Amino acid sequence: MSDKGKQGQDVQIQIKLDEDLAQGVYVNMAMVNHTDAEFILDFIWVQPQAPQASVRSRVITSPRHMKRLVAAMQENLAKYEAQHGQVDMGVAPPPVGGFKH
Repeated sequence: MSDKGKQGQDVQIQIKLDEDLAQGVYVNMAMVNHTDAEFILDFIWVQPQAPQASVRSRVITSPRHMKRLVAAMQENLAKYEAQHGQVDMGVAPPPVGGFKH
């Protein structure tokens, strides 16, 4: 990945991914909140028939980065659907305790 630095030079960023983090976690719900300065994304795992859900990861980011993230997700979903067909969202379950998905 490269980016333009202050002098217009390419800056190479080395990205480190720890082995534990590389395993990932499964989530089946997300909650998105925002203030005037940031977006907060909580990634949640809801077990079937369980009265409580667990936040597996929280990401806090700027509005500018959130807009780039949404665009990248839309682009990748379009590529996925072009290759594998339309994703069927099915029937959404009712919101649980104010969580949005």
